[in-house]
Amino acid sequence: MNSVLELDHVSLSYQGKPVLAECSMSLQEGDFCYLLGPTGSGKSSILKLFYRETKPTKGDVKLHGESIQNLADRKIPFIRRQLGVVFQDFQLLHDRNVFENIAFALRVTGTPSSTIDQRVKHLLDLVGLGHKKKEDVRVLSGGEQQRIAIARALANDPDVLLADEPTGNLDPGASTVIMELLHQINKEQNVTILMVTHDHSLVKRYPGKRLELKDGTLYDPSVTPTQRLSSI
Repeated sequence: MNSVLELDHVSLSYQGKPVLAECSMSLQEGDFCYLLGPTGSGKSSILKLFYRETKPTKGDVKLHGESIQNLADRKIPFIRRQLGVVFQDFQLLHDRNVFENIAFALRVTGTPSSTIDQRVKHLLDLVGLGHKKKEDVRVLSGGEQQRIAIARALANDPDVLLADEPTGNLDPGASTVIMELLHQINKEQNVTILMVTHDHSLVKRYPGKRLELKDGTLYDPSVTPTQRLSSI
């Protein structure tokens, strides 16, 4: 199996304050992995490293086996087209309707107009909101807005989805819908998913790989402390 997302002894500091310390991880094609940890532990920072919102202070960040931290700024948009990103607060465009929110992601990457309608229709059907394509996004429920955000993240057919607390602003019913949708996308489309969350109850209900971040250190909770020490 090929490594899709990888951190190799990555450290990160903001204004001299350490956030991550010698963190390493590797996700393979088709993995569904939860990134757990308390608020403020640096979970979102790990996602930002992968979509090049920030760069490590030390170490190597890889996407599909290629280092990305030293890429020229002009190449960053091309890296981001390989990733879909979903945020806790949806980040939809309120001056555009449902259809246009998804179509916008296709237009900025130069997708021919002749294929946009078909692609948006497919994505709306995937998230179960084909009947909402002309709606103002501001009138949608939180769960519906997040499903539109997921459709937009998938617009350019990425093979990696980064989800930053995608259920954080949702009630339990809407959270269930989002989790089932994400796992469907993972299984049926073989999309590698790295999901930041602090909700351990969701992790128990929808199993996947787990990584935990505590005090700047990233570790696999399935590995005992003794095993971790013996692997150093």
